Amino acid sequence: MYSWLGEIIAEEVSESTWQQAKAAALADISRAKAFGITSANVDVMIQARSQLLKSVLPDFRQFYQTNLRADYEAMLAVLWDLWLPLGMKLAAHRQSLNRPLIQGILGVQGTGKTTMCQVLSLILQQLGYRSLSWSLDDLYKTYSDRLILLQQDPRLIWRGPPGTHDVDLGLNVLEQIRQGETSVTVPRFDKSLYAGAGDRTTAEIVTNIDIVLFEGWFVGVRPIDPKAFEITPPPIITDADKAFARDMNQQLSNYLPLWDCLDSLILLYPTDYRSSLEWRKQAEQQMVAAGKSGMSDSQIEEFVNYFWRSLHPELFLKPMLRSPSVADVVIEICPDRTFGAVYQTEC
Repeated sequence: MYSWLGEIIAEEVSESTWQQAKAAALADISRAKAFGITSANVDVMIQARSQLLKSVLPDFRQFYQTNLRADYEAMLAVLWDLWLPLGMKLAAHRQSLNRPLIQGILGVQGTGKTTMCQVLSLILQQLGYRSLSWSLDDLYKTYSDRLILLQQDPRLIWRGPPGTHDVDLGLNVLEQIRQGETSVTVPRFDKSLYAGAGDRTTAEIVTNIDIVLFEGWFVGVRPIDPKAFEITPPPIITDADKAFARDMNQQLSNYLPLWDCLDSLILLYPTDYRSSLEWRKQAEQQMVAAGKSGMSDSQIEEFVNYFWRSLHPELFLKPMLRSPSVADVVIEICPDRTFGAVYQTEC
């Protein structure tokens, strides 16, 4: 943690501390640009961020201690450097639109989408905005509909790939919120039902939503040139693997109306996509250690490989780094789950 951050939290802040905070905000040029911080506005931005830090800190502390059972102080630098300026950026975007903001958050398994949405919700609440954390998972087709789908395509053995969601349902919800409907019924999905197969559960009624944090493992991902499947990374190896990948790519076209509802997209980009396999193993080991059921390592590898065969990160995420019209902000996730570079995509 920055040595001066403790003083920012305190009532009295010396001039040297302000200077250090401003210098740190401008030191990383790419990050400063992503958050709209310049030498001309850095004074105002840092003053506003410091006030926001003080107001959100009690809720942030309680969230980490109660929900995550983790040391919040270890995350203060991330709160200062990443989540607070990101929350301020979303609030400014919402204000400029003069209507609800639909913010997409794209990240593969283990990149911290859920935690980020929870922290951003705390920040946005302090800024006076009511947010909705909503997942692509909440749009899964019902259990009975997926049984029918499985009969039509036996390759869809797990929920998750393109084709297993009710796109029209999601489109209806986002359109209602965008149009400023005061009360909207939002579908929710319970993964524990039917022995883990999951099913839609009681819907949630939300009111006066300002910002939707819409997250998922392929939110905003668009179809790619079919020629990309001529040479593929593992585990897309056999002709059957390639046929599955091509079909999933084609299914993505059905999601484009949903992605068109997004006003902005944040990409949580793992610097090594293979990290998601290790992250999943760690999560399962923690579940087993806590006395819950969990998958074996071989089952996890089969599970993760299934998703890589459907939408491989090397084929679908990497090209997005070169597409400024698709992802607006990229946040790199390192193998140890720390945050890396933050930047806007360039032409």
